[in-house]
Amino acid sequence: MRAMQGKSVVVTGASMGIGEELSVALAARGANLVLAARSEDALQRVKQRCEAAGGKAIAVATDVGDPEACRRMVDRAVEAYGGVDVLVNNAGISMDARFEDVTDLTLFERLMRINYLGSVYCTHHALPHLKARRGLLVAVSSLTGKTGVPTRSGYAASKHAMNGFFDSLRVELMGTGVDVTVVCPGFVATNVRANALGKDGKPLQVSAHDETEGNMDVGTCVSIILKAMDQREREVVMTTKGKVGQYLKLFTPGFLDRIVFKAIQERRK
Repeated sequence: MRAMQGKSVVVTGASMGIGEELSVALAARGANLVLAARSEDALQRVKQRCEAAGGKAIAVATDVGDPEACRRMVDRAVEAYGGVDVLVNNAGISMDARFEDVTDLTLFERLMRINYLGSVYCTHHALPHLKARRGLLVAVSSLTGKTGVPTRSGYAASKHAMNGFFDSLRVELMGTGVDVTVVCPGFVATNVRANALGKDGKPLQVSAHDETEGNMDVGTCVSIILKAMDQREREVVMTTKGKVGQYLKLFTPGFLDRIVFKAIQERRK
């Protein structure tokens, strides 16, 4: 817990879900938070929670799909706290539609811009400051960044891109003191799928199933991320099924495809 005391931590996608709960948990550890997301009102609510938990926090309304907005957000972090010790690239949107049913192909561009390029933009602007403090880069990816999932084709593609980027960057940064941690949650009980894009490119607003049923609770997910941050782990694949899936993909990929297909079919009933 002392590892985060007084550290400057930027969290994107901090207005809800994993980002919100991770920010509050970091604040309880004494971190100085920079909360980034598009909704100013939601950020102010999270800011109040962080301060009540014992940390400092500033809210910076940011569209991570805009590289200039990412630069301004990092500048605010440096202005407020003198630098950046940790950048958590958590902002993201999902989708829920079969590829053949998609009527608005721009949803694929939006997924790549937010999930992948948003991480690239924020990391680019924060990297000099992270190097100065021998800091930590955290990428909140997904199991779909390791294994494709039906009805999530664009989301999986963006997370595969994210994984590839941070795996490459980790090697480039060897010897600089900056570590890269990639965390890959499975299904987590948040409202991310209620905000997922449908076949017409518009948010679905209502999730297709009960998000509390069979999903990891957000508190457990945050605890795993915090442990990975404390230990500066290389990569964390969450859930036993997710770990087993990586072995099946390597040795029996066709069998894994059938398991994934059946699991998604069951979730959609």
